[in-house]
Amino acid sequence: MLQVKNIEKFYGSRNNVTKALDRVSFEVADGEFIAIMGASGSGKTTLLNCISTIDTVSAGAILLDGENIAELSAGKLAQFRRERLGFVFQDFNLLDTLTIEENIGLALSLNHADPGNVERQVGEVAGKLGITDILKKFPYQVSGGQKQRAACARAMVAGQSLLLADEPTGALDSRASKNLLEIMTHMNRGMGATILMVTHDAYSASYAGRVLFLKDGRIFNELYRGERNRSIFYHEILDVLAVLGGDVSDVI
Repeated sequence: MLQVKNIEKFYGSRNNVTKALDRVSFEVADGEFIAIMGASGSGKTTLLNCISTIDTVSAGAILLDGENIAELSAGKLAQFRRERLGFVFQDFNLLDTLTIEENIGLALSLNHADPGNVERQVGEVAGKLGITDILKKFPYQVSGGQKQRAACARAMVAGQSLLLADEPTGALDSRASKNLLEIMTHMNRGMGATILMVTHDAYSASYAGRVLFLKDGRIFNELYRGERNRSIFYHEILDVLAVLGGDVSDVI
């Protein structure tokens, strides 16, 4: 699905240049759940921003289903973001003036989709995530866990090809984090979502099927979970982080 080919990203002026990404290459297969880890300044959020088209690469190419996203026109780029990418945010970003149903279907409505189709698509994804009974309520009327599910439903409602999450558990307590990670696992395994998640947290990364470790803008290592249970994978992630060095508090 996704091909990242030798991408580089520079920031700054001629006399003070920072290389945030240094010839990063990897591929993401359809249906994978990948975590990206690294200390602060390793380039992990820059990488996600380039894939999401929030930022542009200085060199190299990013292809989604064979299409180079850097070559899209402004109109095509906006369409690409709406139709191909889903986002999971730390604080859910639900609008309190809209019902849960309206929040989930907002992107479809902005695309002038037929109201009947919007209702059908929202109903389908809400059913899969177990929140059909709260669709007519407002965000301030539901629990934190229900908000999480609503935010995930919004990210998936239009059948987006790729779901991107930047530190999705960063503002959550341990119980809420576990709930969100279990929801994302269900979206991946039960709904076929392809997920790319940036995280500093080894526990969160252990839910993924593969972990990429960045250091100084380059891929330092990667781990595949395979058939191992999550506890074993978690400790293997910790082992790599110990070798990775840097400020351990930033990555564990």
